[in-house]
Amino acid sequence: MRDYRDAKAMAHTLREALNAKSISLTHSECLELVAKTLGFHDWHVLSAKIQSESKLPAGEPGRATQPQDNLDPSGKPVREEVEVDAAILDSYVGFYQLGENAVFTVTRDGHHLVTQLTGQHSVPIYPQSNTAFFAKVIDAQISFITDAKGQATSLVLHQGGNDHAMKRIDTVAAREIERRIAEKVKSQSANPGTEVALHRLIEGLISGAPNYHEMSPALAEATRHQLANLHHGHEKLGAIQSVKFLGVDDRGEDVYTVRHDNGASHWRITLNSKGLISTAWVTPGP
Repeated sequence: MRDYRDAKAMAHTLREALNAKSISLTHSECLELVAKTLGFHDWHVLSAKIQSESKLPAGEPGRATQPQDNLDPSGKPVREEVEVDAAILDSYVGFYQLGENAVFTVTRDGHHLVTQLTGQHSVPIYPQSNTAFFAKVIDAQISFITDAKGQATSLVLHQGGNDHAMKRIDTVAAREIERRIAEKVKSQSANPGTEVALHRLIEGLISGAPNYHEMSPALAEATRHQLANLHHGHEKLGAIQSVKFLGVDDRGEDVYTVRHDNGASHWRITLNSKGLISTAWVTPGP
């Protein structure tokens, strides 16, 4: 596959083939199937990935471009900030949804944008092109995906080797998510099921065969990419001795300390409305 047009052509061919067998799918549904077949979470992520590797005109409608980075002597990317029209920056301001329980807020501060994920500190981002932005304080990049009118319909956060797609939502939806999280934080009560789910997740990592069907698609994809390291670390920690609930963090995630035969681990975990593990963060403990 060379560029964005190739993926759309694949979706068109797939739709024609299915129609010939009396199976009716929309073009959008075929795009999603192509993305998942190629191992991506959804069409937004595939689109941004393809576009980041192609040399498209900056700001072309419907495309999120990421210019090729120059490398310093150590091989690290050197990203250069460019000037972008204020109207373009304003068109990206708004709210974007990450999963069911997090809002990614984008505001404007002069000639750059500022982002903030629920429960986290704000992070300024700077334009590398009309649609590609990068952070200076952390290693993260953002691609905005726009419609024919140049309005952002979604964005993709590129961080830690993973691509996180987020659809744009309105103020009412964003405020409702924030209200639910605030209530959860205030209650400091664990969601039913998180402790049991955490037990199964850790046991799966220790064995090297976690149950991906118990995870959201995004978490399952991230776990597959990191499984070698996760398995190695948890195999060394050994079997679970105890799990203790500590409280709810600012993002509404249940926090646990897990004691193993050979050490400890600290976890933050949430379940979505389907009972699947949607987030699971682990750090080593004493």
